[in-house]
Amino acid sequence: MTFQSRSILDQELAKVRDNILRLTSMVDTAIDQAMTALRGRDVVLAQNVMVADNEINHLRYKIEEECLRILATQAPTATDLRTVVAAIHVAVELERVGDYASGIARLVARMEEEAEIDTLHKLPKMAKRARQMVQDSIQAYVDRDAELAHVLIKQDDKIDKQYNKLFRETLQEMQDDDYIRRATFLLWAGHNLERMGDRATNIAERVIFMLTGEYVEITSDVD
Repeated sequence: MTFQSRSILDQELAKVRDNILRLTSMVDTAIDQAMTALRGRDVVLAQNVMVADNEINHLRYKIEEECLRILATQAPTATDLRTVVAAIHVAVELERVGDYASGIARLVARMEEEAEIDTLHKLPKMAKRARQMVQDSIQAYVDRDAELAHVLIKQDDKIDKQYNKLFRETLQEMQDDDYIRRATFLLWAGHNLERMGDRATNIAERVIFMLTGEYVEITSDVD
């Protein structure tokens, strides 16, 4: 590869990286706003999250197009090729995290007529962990840090345990018929947060493959 070709490829890869960082920021905002809307049953804010999901989808496809253009025009090989392919996968995983945030937002409108929510149980802690996992996975991608990616994969069990505890707590609420519908919605929200952790783990696995050529996979059942 000539110096000029290397320079062009580096510029294109930097553009993809910057857009992935932008997508990450949009997704993180979506999670934060979805949880804020859920806590306050803010239907307007929830609607904003759902509208913003279209922008997340659009940026995901833009990143894919950029990567396909690199593959077609720059003919990257070895590590560069894995980097481009990884970027496509990362964008897809982030877009799915945005879908989960939108899913939580959709619950808000369905809960509008419900009585006041006494407790969200483990949802705020789950949301905090999910956001951190997504941020860490992208940090590992940007910094090309396989060690951080390995650490993140091990953290997936923690958010799974939080979801299991949420499940047990909401089952207790379901003993009261007045709480069944509300508890079900909270379980759905928790499920979406748990899936965010799975997506962050997928990104970490892809980072490891990008850097080493080895694919590390944990047992995970992702929709």
